[in-house]
Amino acid sequence: MNMQLIDWVIVASLLALVTIMAASTKRFTRGVADFLAANRCAGRYLVSVSEGMAVLGAVTIVARFEAFYKAGFSIVWWGLIFTLAQVVLSLSGWVLYRYRQTRVLTLAQFFEVRYSKRFRIFAGLLAWVTGVINFGIFPAVGARFFMYFCGFSETTMLLGIGIPTYSLIMFVLLAFALFFVFVGGQIAVILTDFIQGLFCNIVFVIVIVFFLIAFDWSQITEALAMAPKEASMVNPFQTSQAEDFNIWFYLISAFGLFYHYMSWQGNQGYNASAKSAHEAKMGKVLGTWRSLPLTSFMFILAIGSYTLMHHPDFESLAQSARAILGGIEGKAIQDQVTTPVAMGQFLPAGLMGALCAVMLAAFISTHDTYLHSWGSIFIQDVVMPFRKKPFTSKQHLLLLRLSIVFVAVFIFIFSHVFRQTDYILMFFAITGAIFTGGAGSVIVGGLYWKRGTTAAAWGSMITGSTLAVSGVIVKQLPENCTINDAAPFAAMINKAIGFFQQTNGQVLAFVVMISSIVVYLLVSLLGKKQEYNMDRMLHRGKYAVNEDKSDSPALPVRGFKALIGINREFTRRDKILYITTAAWSLMWVGIFIVGTIYNLIFDVSTESWEKFWYFYIILSLVVGIVITIWFFIGGMHDIKDMFRTLREAKRNDLDDGMVIGHHNLADETKVADENK
Repeated sequence: MNMQLIDWVIVASLLALVTIMAASTKRFTRGVADFLAANRCAGRYLVSVSEGMAVLGAVTIVARFEAFYKAGFSIVWWGLIFTLAQVVLSLSGWVLYRYRQTRVLTLAQFFEVRYSKRFRIFAGLLAWVTGVINFGIFPAVGARFFMYFCGFSETTMLLGIGIPTYSLIMFVLLAFALFFVFVGGQIAVILTDFIQGLFCNIVFVIVIVFFLIAFDWSQITEALAMAPKEASMVNPFQTSQAEDFNIWFYLISAFGLFYHYMSWQGNQGYNASAKSAHEAKMGKVLGTWRSLPLTSFMFILAIGSYTLMHHPDFESLAQSARAILGGIEGKAIQDQVTTPVAMGQFLPAGLMGALCAVMLAAFISTHDTYLHSWGSIFIQDVVMPFRKKPFTSKQHLLLLRLSIVFVAVFIFIFSHVFRQTDYILMFFAITGAIFTGGAGSVIVGGLYWKRGTTAAAWGSMITGSTLAVSGVIVKQLPENCTINDAAPFAAMINKAIGFFQQTNGQVLAFVVMISSIVVYLLVSLLGKKQEYNMDRMLHRGKYAVNEDKSDSPALPVRGFKALIGINREFTRRDKILYITTAAWSLMWVGIFIVGTIYNLIFDVSTESWEKFWYFYIILSLVVGIVITIWFFIGGMHDIKDMFRTLREAKRNDLDDGMVIGHHNLADETKVADENK
């Protein structure tokens, strides 16, 4: 057992705090909109921190450990490609702003408003199936982390019966996640995720400090220098032999950020939880800052683990870690737990508990969010479209909870039977593409192009899902699997099987995206010409809803401000934050562009790169401290404001996601009442 008493006290304290906070939200969950979207009253800091924690997840941390351990600092450099993409996404409000204007509760509800009820049912079912399959390995990856990090034995005796510890950990943690969702729905999810997010930011800063104390910089650079020459973990321009996590991985990821932005519905409750479209946009702007301590934390721990496993000064600890890894069957699983096993060898008491608590928070925050999302999607987008009249509020909430329980049972079973053969991030890419591969075209086309047709939406979604499902199935087949040459089209089929097996999930996802875009454009342009009423869908002009209107002065915005996305909803503080965020991000974009050009012209020494990465770590520490304090203050204000709004808000029983004649039933009623 690696954990000591102080470690367990830290873990238990965090778990007790978030459990009490979740229970306190029960009295505020009085309607379907409360359960699904926190009654749309969350402020920017609350949304930013909570959503960041929700998408983090123990599985994401382990996946990033896996990637950073394999590629080192080089992956950080190419990851700056994301920065430019995120600047444009955050500052423009791409997709998010218009999505929030529609006032829908789920993505498939938008599909019915924009396309058709049949397409909503198909898309909702496809999103749900894709989501629970993708979600299926989350409990397994998280449970393995806790087993090997904490040093648990393979079997736990309970009432004289030997129970697999792996299964027991999954069951207990899923039970906590279920409790949070049951008592308060999205209100409990968003509140507990925020508390856990603040705790994690504090630990991230402490871990960076410990890293700088525990390892001498020369030890780190000497260990990283042991990597093959053309797979450098320090110089990103000496990575021609690096596999999987190279520049192409990040170029495809950056393209995917724009293409399927918000199409993944694992955290769909947050898409509708903000007080307004403007607050949703500002929450994304804040996300640029929120992610900095997290990224530094993940690559620092992975590199520290790599140093321990490869530097002669830590040989005795490395031998202990290798002995543990040697007892694990399967290279894919060994790669997943290498960093957790190594961390268990060098972290001191107290910090072990703090890191375990971080992973516990990451596990619960993602699981309660995903359980809430996938359980809700099944009821909202598969069951409800068949209804001719709404459920009562009590019936609706009961069905939502039962659906959530089913998802929990499914992923518990799936985690026991699925065979993992690829890196976690590659598994995410190809399984996610079953839905997002086609949904990206459908969302962007539906929100921004009045010529996009229902037939194009069907074609794009079917194309994307068919290609992605083929990739998932083929990757489960034994290596070098082929069919009998005598079978019809045998050569063609065997060639396709070979392509899918030899190509990683990221590249396959890119093929899916491009194919779906082509289908959407061709079907829309070649089909019957029709134009959709975008103003009505986006509640603009005479279709506006009063509670979504800004309180800011209605001053026109022109020139440069309008060009960079600043409109009349921006206060003075908003403008300062917006411009500062843009300047920070553009600084890194400039560093990336200039650095890339310089390295392509001149031969930059490894020593120069080592100095750059040391500066990067120190800067991350300073900025991380400032961000932790800043977001704590802003988040506390948002929590107070949310509870005040929930106490005073009048519930609308029709605000449950029901769509009548391509329009939200609740919004039609509201607009009619306001126009009287």
